[in-house]
Amino acid sequence: MIRRKSSQLQGLKMQSELVQHYELRREPEKDLSSLDESATRMGTGVRTESGTVASVDVDIDPAANLFPPPLPQPRICIWKYLDIHSMHMLEKTASTEEMREVLAELLGLGSPEKSLRDAITLDLFSHALIFCRQQGFSLEQTSTACALLQDLHKACIETPLGNVEECYRYFTSVLFCHGVRRPPFSIDLFKEEQLLALADYVVNTYFRHFKLYKYVFTPQVRLDLSLTYMGLKAPSLWSEDETEKEKGGEVEQQAVIAQEVEPETVVQPEPEPSQVSILRAYIKTQMNKELRQLQQLVEERLKASEERLSSKLTTLERPLQLPPGKGKNKTK
Repeated sequence: MIRRKSSQLQGLKMQSELVQHYELRREPEKDLSSLDESATRMGTGVRTESGTVASVDVDIDPAANLFPPPLPQPRICIWKYLDIHSMHMLEKTASTEEMREVLAELLGLGSPEKSLRDAITLDLFSHALIFCRQQGFSLEQTSTACALLQDLHKACIETPLGNVEECYRYFTSVLFCHGVRRPPFSIDLFKEEQLLALADYVVNTYFRHFKLYKYVFTPQVRLDLSLTYMGLKAPSLWSEDETEKEKGGEVEQQAVIAQEVEPETVVQPEPEPSQVSILRAYIKTQMNKELRQLQQLVEERLKASEERLSSKLTTLERPLQLPPGKGKNKTK
C-alpha cells in the first residue's frame, strides 16, 4: 500500500513539474495580454468619462457560450479566503452549530432557511472543516484545504456545461502546488499521507455529486432550433402584443367588408399560394420522383431474377443425353 501511494505521488509530482514548466513558458504571453487588457480598459474608461450619458453595463449570459471558459492558473492559496484571525475564531467554537454560525458569517452567507444555495455551501465547508479536524490539520492546512474547495466550486459553477475533467485536472494541479517545495510556484505544506487523504475526500464528496452542484448553482440551458430553407423568406417573429393587434385589425376589417358587400355574387380573387404550400408541393414532387426511380429499379431486378430462374428451369427440364458409345450393348 505504501509503495502504491509513493508511486502515485511521484507521478503527480512529475505532472506538477510539467505544469510549472508550462507556466514559465507562458509568463511573457501573460504579460503581453495583461498589457493589452489594461490598454483596452483605459480606452473604455476615457470614453465613459468624456461622454455625457452614463454607460450601461451589459450582462453577458455565461450560458450563451457553447464552450466552457478556461480555468485560472494554479496558484498557492494559503490564507486566501480564511485568514489567521478567522481560523482562530473557528478554532474557539465548541459545537458544530456554533462553528456553522461563525463560518456563515465569515463567508458572507445568508440564513440557510431562506436560501437553498447558501445552505448547500454552508454544509460543504462545515463538513470540510470537520474533516480537517479529524485529520489533525494545522490552521494553515485547514485554510488551504477550504481555499482549494472554494476554487474548485467556483470552477464548477462558472459554466452550466460539463467540465468535470477540466476541474479535476485543475484541482490536482492546485493540490500539488502545496505538496512540492519549489518556491515561488509551490510549497510543501501537506505531507504525502495528507495529500492522499484530502484528494480522496474531495473525490468522494464533491466530484461524486458534481452534477448536483452544477444543477443547483448554474442556470438551465435550453436549445432553440430554427430552420431556414433555400429560396424561402425567413419567418418573422412577432411579439404577443403585435399578434393580438393583428388579430383585432383582421376582425374589424372583416366586419367592415361584410357590411359593404352586397348580396349579389362577388368574384373573389384566388388566394396566392403560401410559402408552406409551395414547400409542400416541392417535397411531394421530389418524393414522387424518388418513388418512381425506386419502383423502376425494383422491377428491373425482379425481371432479371425471373430470367435467371427460367434459364435454370429450362436446363433442368432438358433430357439427360448420354455420350455416344457408353449406352450401346457390345455384340460378339
